[in-house]
Amino acid sequence: MRGKRGRTAAIVAVVLAMAAVAGGAIASGGRGHDKSDDVRRAIDDGRARNVIYFLGDGMGDSEITVARNYELGAAGRFKGIDAPLFTGEATTWAVEESNPSLPNYVTDSAASGTAWATGVKTSNGRISTTAGTDKDLRTILERADRLGYRTGNVTTAELTDATPAVLDSHVNDRGCQGPANMANCASDKKSAGGAGSIAEQTVDHHVDVLLGGGKARFDQTIDGGPDTGKTVIQSAQRQGYEVVTDRTGLLAARSGKRLLGLFNPSNMVTEWNGPIAQPYPAGAAAVKCDESFRTTTAPNQPTLAEMTTKAIQLLDGGRHDRNGFYLQVEGASIDKQDHAENACAQIGETVEFDKAIQVGLAYARTHPDTLIVVTADHAHTSQIIEAGQTATHHSPGAITTLTTKEGATLVVNYATNIHGQSQDHTGSEVRVAAQGPQAANVLGVVDQTDLNHLLASAIGAE
Repeated sequence: MRGKRGRTAAIVAVVLAMAAVAGGAIASGGRGHDKSDDVRRAIDDGRARNVIYFLGDGMGDSEITVARNYELGAAGRFKGIDAPLFTGEATTWAVEESNPSLPNYVTDSAASGTAWATGVKTSNGRISTTAGTDKDLRTILERADRLGYRTGNVTTAELTDATPAVLDSHVNDRGCQGPANMANCASDKKSAGGAGSIAEQTVDHHVDVLLGGGKARFDQTIDGGPDTGKTVIQSAQRQGYEVVTDRTGLLAARSGKRLLGLFNPSNMVTEWNGPIAQPYPAGAAAVKCDESFRTTTAPNQPTLAEMTTKAIQLLDGGRHDRNGFYLQVEGASIDKQDHAENACAQIGETVEFDKAIQVGLAYARTHPDTLIVVTADHAHTSQIIEAGQTATHHSPGAITTLTTKEGATLVVNYATNIHGQSQDHTGSEVRVAAQGPQAANVLGVVDQTDLNHLLASAIGAE
């Protein structure tokens, strides 16, 4: 898929046929209306003035359903995640480092992020570099910047984590996050004439708005180049960044300077907390993700919705601005709490991610030339399984049994690794939804590399 006007026009008839069938079925069931007119109005094969790419890390279809069932009920719908009209599925496979002609069916965030950031498949662990040959790959953020778009990168993880890193850095190992973490990226060290760690490259790319965690990486000392002996934060300040470290500072930030917000030494604190899943019978005891699980350890940490709001405010140049902005927003700890077998925290991060998407959708309502994409990098381990686990019929993994707001029992299962160890990603396709210019090109089954071409076409780079 290249996102060309011809392809968009060609699928119009198919889209309308699908909508007519689906709309008729929905209407006959009494739960909606025929969507054909909605689809006709929504198809737009033009340029996007703004792009907001929402990425739920580890937010497979199962993770969405777990959170929806718990927070809204089985018949509920998220106002952000479930809102875009055009919806498809994206395949997520990576390639083998030793033989890039072979697929690796279970991707990590680095390889999947590289796919949509660059349009090229790579191996797990690589950040926007080619498998085997270690060549830098041009990213969608770099292309947007060259075309005059302002750029932003927002995450609840460290800003140097894999998903944000694929936009603004190029290293052979995702672990090379700060100047002191370069053991596996020796040729990239600034003292060796390279571009430096992910943190250094992120700042040197002059991304206009950078918000997330990972301050400890930016506190590390640079070992080469004009900023030798300075920390990455000091280098950022020399290059025109205002640096803020809490919610108060973020809300007070004003346009005119680049902004670097670092709100935790590591990953940002999750919005909810809760019990870790346990093998049967312990996991069969019902719990609720109630207010007692709300996180209180970071009272001056901004929410993802607040970071998204501020990023849009700073990046929006007004109606006379020709190009607008390119912004990526990651809800990172859906994945991290899935790894940790923490259903309540995983659900809470999905709910908070949905609130951030609602911010983007509200902006798009008054800026219809904004392309909104909502997707995930890979699927994950959590599954909804049958309630009523017994001594003779239960999951071999760990479970959390939740009592939902409907008063029903929801059993969430974690069984891709031994209980107590980090649970694994899975290789299934993930949802991709979109609205705005070029959005119809997510329909059907696409690949994550296709999303790069959709984004490039939307900003006029292809």
